[in-house]
Amino acid sequence: MRRLMPAAALTLSLSFAPAFAQTVWEMPTEYPATAIPGEGVASFARLVNERAGGRLTITPSFDAAKGIKSAGMIAAVQEGKVAAGDAFAGALGSVHSLFGLSSLPFLATSIDDAKRLTDLAKPTYAKVFAGYGQRILYTTPWPASGIWSKEVVTSAKDLAGLSIRTYDATSTTVMTNAGAKAVNLSFADAMPKVKDGSVTAVLSSGDGGAGRNLWQFLPHFSEVNYALPISLATVGLAAYEALPADLRQVVDEAAAETERRQWSAIRTRLDENYARMRANGVTIHADLPADLRQRLAVAGKAAVDEWRIKAGPEGAAILDAFAKR
Repeated sequence: MRRLMPAAALTLSLSFAPAFAQTVWEMPTEYPATAIPGEGVASFARLVNERAGGRLTITPSFDAAKGIKSAGMIAAVQEGKVAAGDAFAGALGSVHSLFGLSSLPFLATSIDDAKRLTDLAKPTYAKVFAGYGQRILYTTPWPASGIWSKEVVTSAKDLAGLSIRTYDATSTTVMTNAGAKAVNLSFADAMPKVKDGSVTAVLSSGDGGAGRNLWQFLPHFSEVNYALPISLATVGLAAYEALPADLRQVVDEAAAETERRQWSAIRTRLDENYARMRANGVTIHADLPADLRQRLAVAGKAAVDEWRIKAGPEGAAILDAFAKR
C-alpha cells in the first residue's frame, strides 16, 4: 500500500493539471456584430480559435459592451484592460492626428481609392501604434458615409436645420462650416440622443446605420459619399510577443485572412445595405442638388488643408503620394 500511495497521489495531481497553457484575449468593438467591423472581429476570433488548438482563445464583444468606445481603445489596450480591440480610425484622431486620414472628406471616393490610401498609410499607422505598444492586426473598410436625417435634405439651406452627429473632429468641423449644428459622438453615445430627438441627423454609412436600426428614427439617407473610412484592429505587443512562435503565426495568418475578407466583403456591402434600408422604409437620395454638394465640397477642402498642417510632414507625404494617381 505504501508503494502505491505516491503513484496514486501523482495520478490524482496530474488529473487536475492543464494539458497546456491557455491564453485568453478579450477583443471588444463599439459596433454591433452585424456591422462590418463586428463581422471582422467575429471572423478573426473564429479563425484563431479554430487553429490555436485551445492554447489561445479570442473572446469578442460588441456594442461597447466592455464600456470601451473607439476613442478609448488605444488606451485600453496600452493599459492591458483588454489584449486587443477594434476601433474606428477617425475617433483615434483624438489620440494622434494621422488616424484621421481615412475619414478626410471627399478624398478617397471609391473602394479602390480607399484601399490604396490605406496601403500607403499602413507603415505610418504601424509606427504610431508601436509607440503605444501595439501591433496592427488588420484593417476594415466602411461603406461611404452619408447623412441620415429625420427630414429630407434637399438643399444647402437644409443643413442649417440639422442637429447632426459626426464621428471625428474633422467631420465636426466640416458640418459646422457647412451650416449644421454638429456634435462629435460615438455611436453608443449618439443613439440615446437620436431616440429622444435631440440629434436629428447622423453622419454614417448605411452599414453602421443599418446595424443600429437608425431607420426607426431617421428615414432619409442622403448619399453624399463623404468618405470611405476604416477601422483598425490592434493587439498589445506584450500580449503578442508572449505567444510562442507557432501561435504568433496563427494570429498573423488569421489577421491577413480577415483583412482579405473585409476588403472583399465591402464590394457587395453597399447593395446589401441599401436593400435592407429600403425594406425598412428608408428613402435613399442619390441625386443631390448642386448647391448642397458644393457647400460640402468647400467645407471639406478647408478641413483637408487643416489636417495636412496638423499631421505634419508624414501626413503631407501620404496625401502627396495619394495624389500621384
